[in-house]
Amino acid sequence: MRSRVDPAIEIVNKSVAFGHARYALFDFDGTLSLIRSGWQKIMTSMMVEVLKCTPLGQLEAVETLEAEVVAYITRLTGRQTIYQMIRLCEEVNKRKGESLPPLEYKRDYHARLTELIGNRIVSLQDRTVSPEKFLVPFAYQFLASLHNLEAKCFLASGTDEVFVEEEVRLLGIRDFFFGIYGALDDWTQFSKRKVIRNLVIENGLRGEEFVSFGDGFVEIEETKAVGGIAVGVASDELNRCGIDPWKRKRLIEAGADVIIPDFSCYEQLSALLFV
Repeated sequence: MRSRVDPAIEIVNKSVAFGHARYALFDFDGTLSLIRSGWQKIMTSMMVEVLKCTPLGQLEAVETLEAEVVAYITRLTGRQTIYQMIRLCEEVNKRKGESLPPLEYKRDYHARLTELIGNRIVSLQDRTVSPEKFLVPFAYQFLASLHNLEAKCFLASGTDEVFVEEEVRLLGIRDFFFGIYGALDDWTQFSKRKVIRNLVIENGLRGEEFVSFGDGFVEIEETKAVGGIAVGVASDELNRCGIDPWKRKRLIEAGADVIIPDFSCYEQLSALLFV
């Protein structure tokens, strides 16, 4: 098999048994949706601000704190937001500060994020912009092609489920999913690991019958843990075109079998992966 079956499809793991997938799991933010594009900068800024107020954090350069914060935000991307806030608590305490409860940090982050994305949500609600503007390119067409193939698609996100449900509806893609899973107030009741393992076990799937699509470590690693096929979506969220080299590198490190920039190759991708 060639290393690339299409200029936009990079096959990293050539030993994968393609063409047998029946079930698919999608991450949401950065994989399908661009509504929350820019969230990393908001979270980084908030966390650096918190850490800079601690006794030892005051002695650290902002650049040093930013690098450390970005590293663990990246490593936890794909998990529920609360886990990034739990890590923030640990970092505050490590710097001799007194941390707030993780949920308070999460509320602060959501308030700041709402300032960034509020107008985007309103424009979608008012239909003054097309949902296409806030979808990763050709995501709708790819989901439609899987629907035509009778593949069963699910969505799992580290964003709160109530927000995911609303945003999926606003983007016009709700009907493509058999199930949607997101973060809950009781964060012990949801994880992508649980969703992935339940899908595989309850439907008696062989590894090659299950494929996931995501731009974070978690869905890639958990898919490989059950023997599935992991497609890394290295989307350039700012330009909405081409590969984000930084995303590509970390997705390959996480174990992605295939890398794509977006879903512009949806016809070839469907033919490559699905029955």
